[in-house]
Amino acid sequence: MMTRQTFLRALLLLAVPSLLFAEDATSKLETDIPYRTEEGLDDYAKQQCRVDVFTPAKKDFATVVWFHGGGLEAGDKKIPDYLMHNGYAVVSANYRHSPQVKAPVYIEDAAAAVAWTFANIEKYGGDPKKIFISGHSAGGYLTSMLVLDKRWLKPHGIDPSDLAGAIPHSGQTFTHFTIRKERGLGRETGVADDLSPLYHVRQDTPPLLLTTGDRELEFPFRYEENLLLFKMLESVKHPNVQLCELQGFTHGNMVEPGVLLMTPFIHKHSKDD
Repeated sequence: MMTRQTFLRALLLLAVPSLLFAEDATSKLETDIPYRTEEGLDDYAKQQCRVDVFTPAKKDFATVVWFHGGGLEAGDKKIPDYLMHNGYAVVSANYRHSPQVKAPVYIEDAAAAVAWTFANIEKYGGDPKKIFISGHSAGGYLTSMLVLDKRWLKPHGIDPSDLAGAIPHSGQTFTHFTIRKERGLGRETGVADDLSPLYHVRQDTPPLLLTTGDRELEFPFRYEENLLLFKMLESVKHPNVQLCELQGFTHGNMVEPGVLLMTPFIHKHSKDD
């Protein structure tokens, strides 16, 4: 659990990495790059399966593949200011939404965006050994699914262990409520099947940082779901998992302080050996 005092201390610790992350005006932003180009895509897939790429003014940088929130039904890949100029690249991915598509299409899109990043980030100056995945809310759910369930990256020749780390911000760890809705179930119907991160708990994932808002201000059960995932990972002796509850923050406004905690995590786990 993270109190306000602890969080302020964490912010102060950012002062040192921020000096290392100083950038100049040669940072770049490219938008609307297709990450799925295979034959047979319909117009909706061609519209949604695109990324925006922000790159810092240095070489061999780390990269975060970012998935937006919106309940798997809405949202956009536009990169917010607080994700830029932290010393790492950001590949922000759109994906197809329900009800236009149903599970697991949006998970497959997220995996394809990660695969595009592995295939292309070196051309931008990045290090493919320093790729992290992250996202808020629905994006946190997609992040957890990709890092815990090997099925989605496997068709692209990628194992989750190839990632440098994962940071799901306030993601569901039960089967997502939109997937339950697609099945005619209500939000309060607890399901933890093979489309649930909890179903795929294992010891051998990359480092994980789980963040949520205040348990009293978050979406119902969101902190508790993440606490359960954290405890289950601890029970299998995962060597590097953290859970941070950002007290005083709601589901909607916890993402910016969550990113502030993510930045030193990325710095720590992307250092050259």
